[in-house]
Amino acid sequence: MSGGVPSAGGPWGPFEAIRGLRPAGALPQVTPIRSLLHDVPTEQDPYSAAQAALAPLAAAIKPGARIAVTAGSRGIHDLVTVVRATVDWLRTAGAEPFVVPAMGSHGGATAEGQREMLAGLGVTPESVGCPIEATMETVVLGNLPDGTPVHHDALAAKADGVLLINRVKPHTDFHGPVESGLGKILAIGLGNHQGAAALHAGGIPLLGSSIEAAARMVIASGKILGGLAILENAYEQTAAVALVGAEGIAGVAENALLARAGSLMARLPFDSLDVLVVDEMGKDKSGTGMDTNVLGRCWVHGIPEFESPSIAAVSVHRLSEASHGNASGLGLADVIPASMLEQIDLRASYVNALTSGSGGARRSRLPMVLEDDAAAVLGAVTMSGRRDWSELRLARIKDTLSPNELMVTPALLAEVVDRFDLEITGTARELTDATGSLTGWGER
Repeated sequence: MSGGVPSAGGPWGPFEAIRGLRPAGALPQVTPIRSLLHDVPTEQDPYSAAQAALAPLAAAIKPGARIAVTAGSRGIHDLVTVVRATVDWLRTAGAEPFVVPAMGSHGGATAEGQREMLAGLGVTPESVGCPIEATMETVVLGNLPDGTPVHHDALAAKADGVLLINRVKPHTDFHGPVESGLGKILAIGLGNHQGAAALHAGGIPLLGSSIEAAARMVIASGKILGGLAILENAYEQTAAVALVGAEGIAGVAENALLARAGSLMARLPFDSLDVLVVDEMGKDKSGTGMDTNVLGRCWVHGIPEFESPSIAAVSVHRLSEASHGNASGLGLADVIPASMLEQIDLRASYVNALTSGSGGARRSRLPMVLEDDAAAVLGAVTMSGRRDWSELRLARIKDTLSPNELMVTPALLAEVVDRFDLEITGTARELTDATGSLTGWGER
């Protein structure tokens, strides 16, 4: 992104003003800690688990049938493995599988952009063993009672069958019987840009019911074989792979998996923070770049805010490469370094944000921009309203996928020593170095 933003090291009034508020080194040091999670379910062989889960579908696969297999835009730990297992199983069953991107308007709402997003997630013809076919074209299967058209990917519509693959987990915008998972990738992911925009146009409060109704309409076409639901544990590892029949998608079976997924999610171990420093955000981390369930920030009109955690100010410092410039959700942060602006593709960001409706648009506004990482952190600290920095409750995480690994200031460290579920994993160090950059996680 360009627009007259000074580069790091250049004249920068705001940074000088903030730096002048405190002497060098006044910001407390941080110490690495981690949450101690017990009895965490982990699937040791996701490939075999996926193939075993698919066994009940064997009778439905006809020799030579062209089967579309979905792959979305999220950073799922074993996505490539599960897609490859599905492709291999289908080919053994006599089918001719191919992968279709199912990501709504992501990738700049272009077929090539969505291919690039899949490649960034490791999903390529070579890695999954079959062609990847992409289009933005759709067919309209009908209309919801309110007149909303239900779009369906043209390639999937022409296939002999469709097999969904997606992670099931709590949504970042709303809560209800159907959230992120198989129903959503069917109704919105395979709806491509037009379908995603149509369903979001009714507003976030109605999105869950719209997804459910649209998914049921697509299922009624008779092409949906079922879906593989991936559940992940608090360490971002695969906890289970389960088959949901077509009748259970956006229904009771998927809802039961959603409840289980919610119980497995990692969350910040503190209910109240002055500042949260997030190293990296991105579409491979969450649909909103940073998971609202972790931040405790929804910021969607008509949707109640989270009761916890309460975070006064959030700084985020990088956009993941797998996002391909899509910084939709950036507005959940309060301050960023200037270097992050260079990573942002405004077109990709705004297409996705506006397609997502009121919530996506509001949460994609630019935060305050300061010179470098150090200035961004200082800006966030200033926003927090904490006068005595020795009492500053600041935590740093790599991203919202891994809130169980943190760096914390002494005010939080005092709590760690009294808790059985937390442990110190390293020694104290500065949060930023002499160049104004965040220090590495392995430094002592």
